[in-house]
Amino acid sequence: MRKPRLCTVLAAGLAAAISLNSHAAPKTDFSVCWTIYAGWMPWEYGAAEGIVDKWAKKYDINIDVVQINDYVESINQYSAGQFDGCTMTNMDALTIPAAGGVDSTALIIGDFSNGNDGVVLKGEKKTLGDLKGQNVNLVELSVSHYLLARGLEKAGLSEKDLTVVNTSDADMVAAFSTSDVTAVTTWNPLLAEIEATPGVTKVFDSSQIPGEIIDLMVVNSDTLKDNPAFGKALTGAWYEIMATMSADTPAGKAAREHMAKASGTDLAGYDAQLAATKMFYSAKDAVAFATSPKLPATMTKVAEFSFGHGLLGEGAQSADAIGMSFAKGIVTGDKGNLKLRFDPSYMQMAADGTL
Repeated sequence: MRKPRLCTVLAAGLAAAISLNSHAAPKTDFSVCWTIYAGWMPWEYGAAEGIVDKWAKKYDINIDVVQINDYVESINQYSAGQFDGCTMTNMDALTIPAAGGVDSTALIIGDFSNGNDGVVLKGEKKTLGDLKGQNVNLVELSVSHYLLARGLEKAGLSEKDLTVVNTSDADMVAAFSTSDVTAVTTWNPLLAEIEATPGVTKVFDSSQIPGEIIDLMVVNSDTLKDNPAFGKALTGAWYEIMATMSADTPAGKAAREHMAKASGTDLAGYDAQLAATKMFYSAKDAVAFATSPKLPATMTKVAEFSFGHGLLGEGAQSADAIGMSFAKGIVTGDKGNLKLRFDPSYMQMAADGTL
């Protein structure tokens, strides 16, 4: 699903070392970056088909859409000010740019994982409780780690009851094929490949914690404030792409085939990944999710996990170290250190047809 994280504290330190607190000022040229994942392929399609350009021209600006091969590197480059926006998960938005002092806004809530991430056991062990005493291979400090922690919580266990073995996503399938590895937590398409192995049981997946692993387009808050046209163009382009790819038409199929090929799979493979992804194809549905009281509660859980694993920075004294704002004036964490904002106003414009 997403590439492994580098040392988050180092990444946060990099961002903190670069002062981005001054206002960005109006400008006409912008750039956003993305990495390969089912829910982010629409950005590649929108760039290739001229949809992003069309919306940028509507607002007399230019937007460059750039693919970065390494997920964490893309966030680091965004945090360092090399891009105005970047695709990332809710947890990484909190623990890399926000923890590093970069005031960031979740402009578009694109989807949440609804089965794309899972915990798999090999052999006779077939329940979450069977994880006790085992080694579990996963990308440490990633959303896989968060998923495992939430699963253990539901099973009445904790990380103290097992041993986490840090394993890169590139090595995950090969590791699982050895007799030494009996349990893994990973994401698609790796998850699907591992599940296809005989004698394997998936004991927990992200569909059991719906809405907690969220995929976003995050932009620099100062840039957005000083350049609302940037937010309008990105959001308008996104929902035009959503309307096309979700349609049961030849154009919809062609769009998904394009995204499948660009992500290294075929239409069946890409559609299978989309089936395990709760895409918010309509702006109205995305706004409903963004304004739900569940979102602040979810981000509080994410902050608690992140603090417990040292991901909020060396100076963080509690899970409330970083302030987060939400719809309806809701703020969690330190109001004096507000660094992550979930702002549904641009998605609301799309829902209202006012872009």
